[in-house]
Amino acid sequence: MPTSSASTPDSAKSAGGGGVQSLERAFDLLERMADAGGEVGLSELSATSGLPLPTIHRLMRTLVACGYVRQQPNRRYALGPRLIRLGESASRLLGTWARPYLARLVEETGETANMALLDGDEVVYVAQVPSKHSMRMFTEVGRRVLPHSTGVGKALLSEVPDDEVRALLTRTGMPAATDKTITTPDEYLTALAEVRRQGYAVDDNEQEIGVRCLAVCVPESPTAAAISISGPAGRVTDAATEKIVPVLRQVALELSQALASSGA
Repeated sequence: MPTSSASTPDSAKSAGGGGVQSLERAFDLLERMADAGGEVGLSELSATSGLPLPTIHRLMRTLVACGYVRQQPNRRYALGPRLIRLGESASRLLGTWARPYLARLVEETGETANMALLDGDEVVYVAQVPSKHSMRMFTEVGRRVLPHSTGVGKALLSEVPDDEVRALLTRTGMPAATDKTITTPDEYLTALAEVRRQGYAVDDNEQEIGVRCLAVCVPESPTAAAISISGPAGRVTDAATEKIVPVLRQVALELSQALASSGA
């Protein structure tokens, strides 16, 4: 036993910076693959990363063996299924970290607070703190919705280029949840331009009649995230919006800073 414990630090030292560098490079390649839509060729990775092809090939072989990357029949590489498990766990943890900030939103606004992520073409709710009012909004954590009819969806897509938004809407369609739901891409892109201009998104009876939602993105979040409050339209009025939005922005900024300091 003493020999084994004494050899561990030496083993770590013998790996030296090379082991750390390989880890950094592997994670960098995974992120570049995600940025490219999840599937790339080795030459593309070499061009964007600046790494030589033999190095990339060695790293990708290791990632394939671990299940984090898979090789397609066309010889290109795609993100692998083991990342789904990591992503789901990370999403739950992100929701846990967000809860104290959502609780503050409830205290200061009186309305139900939510956190949601953009996962593929859908919005998934990862955390919620309910209002203390007897009449309050409730969205089940884990629920998935299409982004076009929600405040959080508008906030998240406002940071996505218009051509990518159009492509997403083509894939998902724009079914009407209510008679207030935006159902055409052009009208939706106009709404996103307004979100960018004013710095927050509004769901005005678009997901559910009688409910208004205000949402902002969490700046520089490690994954695209938004927080929101939702409540009866009779309480979330234009006058209330003027008071609520600054609170939303401040809490989003503080959450962003907390996530950055935690290394999330």
